[in-house]
Amino acid sequence: MRIMNRPVFKDTVSIVTGGASGIGYALCKELGQKNASAVVVADINAKEAERAAADLAKIGGRARSVQIDVTRSSAVEKLIDEVVSEYGRLDYMFNNAGVAVWGEARDTNLGHWSHIIGVNLWGVIHGTMAAYEVMIRQGFGHIVNTASLAGLIPVPMESAYATTKHAVVGLSTSLRAEAAGLGVKVSVVCPGPISTSIFDSTRYVTKFQSKGADASRARMMNADRCAQTILRGVARNKGLIVVTPFARYAWLLYRIKPSWVYLLFGRRIDWVRKSRAGD
Repeated sequence: MRIMNRPVFKDTVSIVTGGASGIGYALCKELGQKNASAVVVADINAKEAERAAADLAKIGGRARSVQIDVTRSSAVEKLIDEVVSEYGRLDYMFNNAGVAVWGEARDTNLGHWSHIIGVNLWGVIHGTMAAYEVMIRQGFGHIVNTASLAGLIPVPMESAYATTKHAVVGLSTSLRAEAAGLGVKVSVVCPGPISTSIFDSTRYVTKFQSKGADASRARMMNADRCAQTILRGVARNKGLIVVTPFARYAWLLYRIKPSWVYLLFGRRIDWVRKSRAGD
C-alpha cells in the first residue's frame, strides 16, 4: 500500500516500547527496512535497547535507543516530547511493552496483579494519552496498541494477563471512534502464540510439567512474520489486527460456539491440576 505515491512507512518517525526484544524488536527491524526516518527503540532494559539499536544500524536502519519504564507517566511524556522536539513529528506510537503472569488465579497475589496492570494497561494508557495529545495537535498520527488473543477470548491460567489485554482492546477500539474525526488513527493488535522471549520472562505462579514446550514453540509464528502482518494491517488502517490463523479461528469459534471453547479450556485446566497434584 502506498500513500501519495510513497511507501507508507518511509520517512516516518516511530516509537516502539518493548522494542529491544520479541515483537517489538521485529517491528523496529521492519520499520527500519521500510526506510523510516527514525525508529526509537524504547525499553526498560537499557543495554538490550542499545544492542537492538546498534543491530538495526548495521542493516541500514536509523534507530536510537531509550531506557523507559512505561509505568511512569512522566517518563513516557518526556520521551514523546523529546522525540517530537528532535524530529518535529510523531507518526507512529507502538505501545508494545508487556509482561505475563501464568497460573491459577488462586495462586496469584495483589503484587502480581499490580505489576501486570502497571505495565500492560497503565503502560499502554500512558503511551496512548501522551501520543494522542501530540497527534491531535499535529493533525495526524497512528497509535498501535499490542493486546493479545487473550484480549478477545477467555484464557484460563492467565486471568491477570487476559484482564489487561481485554482492557487494551476496549481502550483502543473505543478511542478509534473518537480519534477518527481528529485525524488520528488507532489500531489494536491481537496476536496468537508467537515464538518470543516472553515465555522465558513470564512469572509462573503455579507449578506444572511443560512436556513438549519446545516443540510447541517451534510451531508458533516467528516474531518477524508477526511484525510483517502487523505493519500490513497498520498500513491499511485496520482497527483490529488479529495475527496467526490459530488466533483468527479461536476468536471465530468463541463468537459462534463459546461452550466449545470452555470445553477445550476445561481440559487444559484438568491437565494443569493433574500436573500440580503430582508435585
